[in-house]
Amino acid sequence: MDAKDRLRRYLEQRRELGESELVLDSLSIDDVMKMVGAKSSASPTAKSRAQTPADRAAAAPSADGPQAPPSAPVAPPPEPGVRFDQGATTDWREALRNAGAVRPSESLSPPVAATPASAAATGAETSAGAVEADLRAASAMPNTMGEALVTDLPTWLSALELPLGIEAGRLRVIDAAPDVAQLPTLADIAEHVAGCTRCALYKSATHHVPGEGNPTADLLCVGEAPGVQEEEQGRPFVGEAGELFTKILGAIQLSRGDVYLCNVLKHRPPGSRDPLPDEVFACQPYLLRQIELVRPRVILALGRFAAQTLLQTTAGIGALRGRIHRFHGVPLIVTYHPSALLRNESWKRPTWEDVKLARRILDASLSASADTTAP
Repeated sequence: MDAKDRLRRYLEQRRELGESELVLDSLSIDDVMKMVGAKSSASPTAKSRAQTPADRAAAAPSADGPQAPPSAPVAPPPEPGVRFDQGATTDWREALRNAGAVRPSESLSPPVAATPASAAATGAETSAGAVEADLRAASAMPNTMGEALVTDLPTWLSALELPLGIEAGRLRVIDAAPDVAQLPTLADIAEHVAGCTRCALYKSATHHVPGEGNPTADLLCVGEAPGVQEEEQGRPFVGEAGELFTKILGAIQLSRGDVYLCNVLKHRPPGSRDPLPDEVFACQPYLLRQIELVRPRVILALGRFAAQTLLQTTAGIGALRGRIHRFHGVPLIVTYHPSALLRNESWKRPTWEDVKLARRILDASLSASADTTAP
């Protein structure tokens, strides 16, 4: 594996975690990916999903191979001693320049030295501090819906002594879409989705994928968007990734029939690309109403878009997992999407830890409920 391949692989992993900028600079990961000849029109999440033959044909590279953007200069050969793979250069900014990763109009000047007031956000605490700041900022956002956020943890949840995360309680379906808020059952939601024109996805979709499972499930699992096989069958979490997730559920003694499964988007984006912000916004009321009707004890958010949509944050999965978040008081656990595990097996162990955590919280909730109803 040469230096550029290593750089591509590193950037793909960082982008999978929801990061969009390189540390210490405002240079976009997509910009760097383009400069080194990697496709960057969609994230690895989108690339991982199965595609139709037409999708693959449209996305196929030309015979000449990947092309650099018109504005990108031809990269000069690296200077002696400048290597990404061995870190021989003393200035990584110069290494990026030598790889053609910076346009002429951009610079990679060193960051301004921190003042005493900002010193806590520098040095070894840069990434950890940024994570904490993002979580705090998301939790502290004003409640624009006029609904008070829950601040006190129930006793059974406090007893678990687990790290806390974001407390989300700003989104209400009644404010986002009154018509959706009036739908009385999950079947009514499915019927409404079938005729939905809230965004442009209905124009290219061949089938809607509203969700399925136990309508009174204790665990509600939220994915990102339907893939090709999910669209064909009208069911979420099918195909190879779905089979893997079924096994994951089985490992914590749950079946598909025990839980409720749904996605942030109810129609497949063309080419199985990542959801766009306007599509997430348009489809959000359906997801919120599904959660209201199911009334789960625990929510499992699978993938970056599911987590960020529910928690209203830009933090990546690496920052969000391992914590108890809450959505309108319901404990919410974040983990990787099953399709990501097919690309990177090293994420299977942390995913296993996450689903065990979700099961632990679920069992604690059920036990607390049994105690309160016992004579």
